[in-house]
Amino acid sequence: MRRSSSLLTRLTGVVAGLVLAAAGVVTLAVPAQAASLTAVASFGSNPGNLAMYAYRPDNMPANAPAVVLLHGCTQNASGYFTNSGWRKYADQWGFALIVAEQKSGNNANACFNWFETGDTARGQGEALSIKQMVDHAKANFGVDGNRVFVSGLSAGAAMSSVMLATYPDVFAAGSIIAGIPYRCATSMVNAFSCMNPGTDKSPAAWGDLVRGAYSGYTGRRPRVAIWHGTSDTTVAPLNGTESRDQWTNVRGVSQTPSSTSSLPGGTSLEVYGNDDVRLYRVSGMGHGTPVDPGSGADQCGTAGAYFLDTICSTYRDALFFGLNGGGTNPTPTPTATPTPTPTPTTPATCVTATNYAHVTAGRAYQSAGYAYANGSNQRMGLYNTFYTSALKQTGPNYWVVGC
Repeated sequence: MRRSSSLLTRLTGVVAGLVLAAAGVVTLAVPAQAASLTAVASFGSNPGNLAMYAYRPDNMPANAPAVVLLHGCTQNASGYFTNSGWRKYADQWGFALIVAEQKSGNNANACFNWFETGDTARGQGEALSIKQMVDHAKANFGVDGNRVFVSGLSAGAAMSSVMLATYPDVFAAGSIIAGIPYRCATSMVNAFSCMNPGTDKSPAAWGDLVRGAYSGYTGRRPRVAIWHGTSDTTVAPLNGTESRDQWTNVRGVSQTPSSTSSLPGGTSLEVYGNDDVRLYRVSGMGHGTPVDPGSGADQCGTAGAYFLDTICSTYRDALFFGLNGGGTNPTPTPTATPTPTPTPTTPATCVTATNYAHVTAGRAYQSAGYAYANGSNQRMGLYNTFYTSALKQTGPNYWVVGC
């Protein structure tokens, strides 16, 4: 074992909020083809003691892209591969899937150790094991090293942040679904507060953590898509905003969106810079991967425990990664019609009231005992009648803290 039994017992408590139960997940019918998810017995020194699985569709061409998938706690490679919808687009567009799997010997709930410094640093632990999976795929599957991407859910999303930060020379882009900014936690002691209510840092402070992960690196940085449900009480919605702050700062673009749009499933999309960073907020969604079962071009996945029937996030991410025909940087899909960023009204509406009153009036919402401003999702403090905040309206149902 790489972890002491006492630490594993304590980790059970830390990751309880991140547990994504595999039980009850519906299994998709296997397509009538020879390709299947296959275990890779050896792929390097594997210091993180992870398992590697690979999927190569029958029609996969030479120099194909690859997507690394990172499951949530208590899940495994097969379950996430089957239900997230990625197989559909791998078959359709001909790219490889590399699915990493955690072992219970490393973590009592099979969570990737996103809060352990030895597993989240370049050249060490689980981060290096995942990087070695990519190296194996490039050497043995003919994967295009310039088109490698990563996507994960919850603890896997936090590990996606790790991979994007520690290996910007390996990953061209990534997707963080209900995840946490890189290096929010550096031990299990502060993992709880990172999950909920979340940690508020300046964009520069978040960006410095990423830049410190590969000191001296001057090359290009990955593009990032961030997904978060507005009713997620396991990993607070603040984490979506803070991840936005982290990666816009790393990419050198403003934290003000260049465009906004409305998508199916109660989803809003904010685009930052020249499609450098995307932030998807799924209204009313809890903790899980957004899926949309069906046969439509933009539908995918199977609804179940922590696979939530709202919108097919995999389809949007596949387009963001440029997997539908090449390594281009696609513009938002046709259903995402850009609209101007909300601008202040003249004069701007400003209201000072208790956080309880703001929520009651519909200017804010509450999650896990804290109030958040509608639209901006900025944290206002405790949700009660004693904590007072000033909110300014800058657009339809869009409020920011401060007047």
